[in-house]
Amino acid sequence: MRHDHPEGCDTPTDGPREPTGPGGPPATGGVSDPGRLSGTDDPAFPGRAGRAAVSLDVLDAEVARCRACPRLVAWREQVGREGRPAYAGWEYWARPVPGYGPDDAALLVVGLAPAAHGGNRTGRMFTGDRSGDVLYAALHRLGLASQAEATHRGDGLRLTGVRVTAPVHCAPPANRPTPGERDTCRPWLARELELLRPTVRALVVLGAFGWQAVFPALAAGGWVVPRPRPRFAHGARARLPARDGGPDLEVFGCYHVSQRNTFTGVLTPDMLTDVLGDAARAAGLPLAP
Repeated sequence: MRHDHPEGCDTPTDGPREPTGPGGPPATGGVSDPGRLSGTDDPAFPGRAGRAAVSLDVLDAEVARCRACPRLVAWREQVGREGRPAYAGWEYWARPVPGYGPDDAALLVVGLAPAAHGGNRTGRMFTGDRSGDVLYAALHRLGLASQAEATHRGDGLRLTGVRVTAPVHCAPPANRPTPGERDTCRPWLARELELLRPTVRALVVLGAFGWQAVFPALAAGGWVVPRPRPRFAHGARARLPARDGGPDLEVFGCYHVSQRNTFTGVLTPDMLTDVLGDAARAAGLPLAP
């Protein structure tokens, strides 16, 4: 049984334009992408731009203008044009969705990919669908999120010590990125991990797809990945030493917060909160009583 499905989505920086919608910020853009600069459609663009990014803000802005995977570009923009009746009035983000959270996060949560009408609509990771509702409610219970709801960028949500991201930054058709798309997108995650190395101490991976995708990125980011690689399971835990002798990284497995999992009870709020709480404690984050 697959327990990993695309999420509610990821967050961009102030560089790309805001999406709009009911209760959201004023319209300033849309599906058309003014950032279609030379080279962003090159499969080597993520590696080149990722290596050059000197901060997470720069990395997030570069992620948001990537066009390296033609199938994903065509799909995310088609979804943005066609929309969904429930979201009439929204101007979809329809671009890659960067990670969201502070640049000194001690805990990183890794999902799968933006949801077509979640992050691809709102422009922020795990925002605008029920997967995000479940995730942020759990973080709020732990005192790591300022509120339990995530509806749009500018809704006031703030994370404390936590950043959320994904190994694939564009919404994929049928909720399934190809292995080639995953690998093309990998340099973004590897550089994100590398930039977080001074502070990150724990990682929660939501779903088997993310679990498989994250270990090559961790190896590229400077950690020693054991052979054979740890197997995914809900509650799985592995400690990875840093290649340079720095602090270890604790990696935790958790079923994905997909509607299929949460509606059927495969993943309950308590199960999710327990894994996030264990990871937060491993990261040294203070939790709410």
